[in-house]
Amino acid sequence: MPVLDLVLLAVIIGVGAGFQRLTGMGFALVATPFLVLTLGPFEGVLVTNLCGIVSALLNLTLVHRDVQWRRLARFTPFSLLGIVAGTLVLLVLPTDPLAILVGVLILLAIGVTVLFRSGEVRDSLPVSSGFGAASGFMNVTAGVGGPALAVYAVATGWSHRHFAASAQAHFALISILSLAAKGSLPSMPVAGWVVTILAILVGIGVGERLAGRFAERTLMRLVIILATGGAVMTIGQALV
Repeated sequence: MPVLDLVLLAVIIGVGAGFQRLTGMGFALVATPFLVLTLGPFEGVLVTNLCGIVSALLNLTLVHRDVQWRRLARFTPFSLLGIVAGTLVLLVLPTDPLAILVGVLILLAIGVTVLFRSGEVRDSLPVSSGFGAASGFMNVTAGVGGPALAVYAVATGWSHRHFAASAQAHFALISILSLAAKGSLPSMPVAGWVVTILAILVGIGVGERLAGRFAERTLMRLVIILATGGAVMTIGQALV
């Protein structure tokens, strides 16, 4: 890979991993649009899925005591249904329409996340299963399973501390399932993988040091701005 591409990859992955540690989510929202733009829609989502596993597992070692496993048990298993549906979509869509789908899904997810108010929806099995399926579908097609979980958390009034911790276990599992469903791994060269792993470690390290120093609302606004810009660029490139 050219040096410029490696630098860009390191910045994208590092920033995404940092936000993942700070807010509980944000890796895919920040990284996917730019990885799709840099590597292409299919390869970009594969890299996002694999990096999401590594980032989530590393973060989980720091926050595992706050994970609410019982609540996840009513949400995460239904992601498998969405992953199956999303895998079927991947079999029929060519490259440019898939890139547009990735961008549109991210924009829609961001819009819904912004519109919901905390505690408006009573938590129930139909609600958790529906959002779980949506998370799986978006993760396998667009590499962004987080917004559905975030909307569920906001809508049902899930505390941020428990949401942020529980999200890491959810992201790790659905990313593993998404990669398994596609039966493929990213084809980056060794240099790309070395840069990616180092960027994840640095991003999480910086996020750990900054944790608690910034208002959560401020950080999430920045995530939304970055993800929106990346999604718009992804759609624009596919349309040109």
